[in-house]
Amino acid sequence: MRTVLLVLAALAVIAGVAVPIQFAANARMGQAAGGPVTAATISFFIGTAVLLLVVVGILLVGRGESPALPSTTTVPWWAWSGGFLGAFYVSMSIVLTPRLGASPTIGFIIGGQMIASIVLDHFGLLNLPTSPATLPKLSGAALVVIGSIIVLSSRQG
Repeated sequence: MRTVLLVLAALAVIAGVAVPIQFAANARMGQAAGGPVTAATISFFIGTAVLLLVVVGILLVGRGESPALPSTTTVPWWAWSGGFLGAFYVSMSIVLTPRLGASPTIGFIIGGQMIASIVLDHFGLLNLPTSPATLPKLSGAALVVIGSIIVLSSRQG
């Protein structure tokens, strides 16, 4: 069990490393493509193509998930918002990274993620298990936001 947790933690760190690289790549694409919406569209198109290749691979190997399109009655309305939220997230990363810099952008986004996560967990929203919002959790989220403000204010130029 401990090995599994370490592998999962390592994967989370690797995913975290990918985020500022993705932000920088998308910001550069935004410059070349003429704006954040076009760049986000290109990003999502490439991501969709990669995921379709993975699904085809899963189907060919015959292991893992059996892809199916859910009907509107099998999932709650908010489960359909992932694509919209992803588009907003990617578009904002394209807009904010060249203006704020990678560190403050990532910091503020992580702060927002922590705040939203604490609220979701505290109230058990969106079918998540409940976990009380404690002073250490709230303090940690506040420190991330405060740290991001410090990083932003120390930026030259």
